Amino acid sequence: MDSNARLRAAAENLALTLAQGGMQKTTARVMTALLYTGQEAMTAADLCEELSISSGAVSTAIKQLIPLGLVERVPAPGSRRDHYRFRQGAWPTLMSQQNALLAVMRDAAQEGIDAAGEHSLTGRRLHEMQDFYAYMLDELVPLINRWREQYTAKNS
Repeated sequence: MDSNARLRAAAENLALTLAQGGMQKTTARVMTALLYTGQEAMTAADLCEELSISSGAVSTAIKQLIPLGLVERVPAPGSRRDHYRFRQGAWPTLMSQQNALLAVMRDAAQEGIDAAGEHSLTGRRLHEMQDFYAYMLDELVPLINRWREQYTAKNS
């Protein structure tokens, strides 16, 4: 198997893993195509050709990936087409966005505790939920910040 075929297979395997984790399959394929490409950026037409999907499917995927911070639109002097690339720093940005979900879950537990009563069976269950999400939030923020510092130091 040549190098390009191995890269395509690796990208498709990652896309499959992401789809199994809940991401739309086409969105995962577009993301991994941008992650694995040897080009600086790709146009929607490039992605259509590479993945054998419609321009509408690419457009929908891009609209999902940009707000997540995984993909960005980049200028291409002399071109009238939009160009996209996998965003540097995407992984910690994605994890940081997940922290917002942790806070929502922690707060939802508190709302349930307030409604059910702190010492009820439901309240005790929700305390565990609240404690878990509070712990994860407290630990993940500094962990992501440490990773960013180490990565920056290593790559500067």
